[in-house]
Amino acid sequence: MRDIVNGLLLQRESILLAHRSPARSSYPDTWSFPGGHVEDGETLQEALVRELDEEIGVLPTSWRQLDSFTYNSGKANFHFFAVDHWQGKLTNLGDEHSELRWVNLGVAHEMPKLTFPIYTDIFAALFQS
Repeated sequence: MRDIVNGLLLQRESILLAHRSPARSSYPDTWSFPGGHVEDGETLQEALVRELDEEIGVLPTSWRQLDSFTYNSGKANFHFFAVDHWQGKLTNLGDEHSELRWVNLGVAHEMPKLTFPIYTDIFAALFQS
């Protein structure tokens, strides 16, 4: 089973969403979060730090684990982390995402083409906290 981390960057009442490039083999042309696969020997937290650095050029300095869910008949576990503080300039690096966008938590559930329906539950929980 693969573990996948997702960094949910929060700023004021907004969350950072990443549009997955249409050329991606997994979940193309959908809105998700920066993150990726946990490598052998890595903790979830180490993978979070590495993935956010590789994909958006930031080093998370404060985060908390939120929910996790299993997808694809138990083939993948997705782990979500709310990231409250980071260092570095937010930059879309590489070709995994075609766009990064700050979206108000109150309307994030209305984004078209969210990668997974469970995102709406996560947005609601973050909005109420």
